[in-house]
Amino acid sequence: MQWIAMLTMLIDHIGAIFFPNELLLRIIGRLSFPLYVYLMVVGYHRTRNYSKYVLRIGLLALISQLPYTVAFDVLRFNVIATLLVCLLTLKILDIKKINLFFRIIIAVASIALLEIVPFDYGAYALVLMLIYRYLTSTIMFSIHFIAEIIFMVYNSWQIQFYSMIITYVIAFKPNLIGKLSQWRAPSWIWRSFYPLHLTIIAIIHYYISLLD
Repeated sequence: MQWIAMLTMLIDHIGAIFFPNELLLRIIGRLSFPLYVYLMVVGYHRTRNYSKYVLRIGLLALISQLPYTVAFDVLRFNVIATLLVCLLTLKILDIKKINLFFRIIIAVASIALLEIVPFDYGAYALVLMLIYRYLTSTIMFSIHFIAEIIFMVYNSWQIQFYSMIITYVIAFKPNLIGKLSQWRAPSWIWRSFYPLHLTIIAIIHYYISLLD
């Protein structure tokens, strides 16, 4: 799944920056984000050292911020920073001593933070992460469908519906997920891909802008 996530992200970013009118590239790119969210949830569940895991994600977010800002010409936090906030939220929600009321307050506060402070994907990222963390099969797919409708109205994200392809596979094709999970990228490629490919895209984008 890691290779698919990286490839579809690369296609999406090339489409967004260099070929904004090529809708097919953006549609393919819709497969990337749910894969990254799902893999982040799996990593959170399996990690033996949460502190190191979060520190690594935080470092990647920091390294990626400048190339992300230059490549997309935006003033908001990159998606790794968004996922970092989501991971921190999951950790708090999983504290057993916290009752349901305070868990809801924490989730709502995180959603507000992701929307008020400009984070890439915003509250959608946390909603999707909560779906993958706590729901299974039909319920997972149904709640994701409802979430897509809400965010389509809120953000006009019509093509984001294609991300449900990944949720369908996760919910109803566990054997396929198991096979795809075995197709792992070397850790150094997986960890460096986001900031590295953004840096290359930012450099190319900068020199193209000089020629215009």
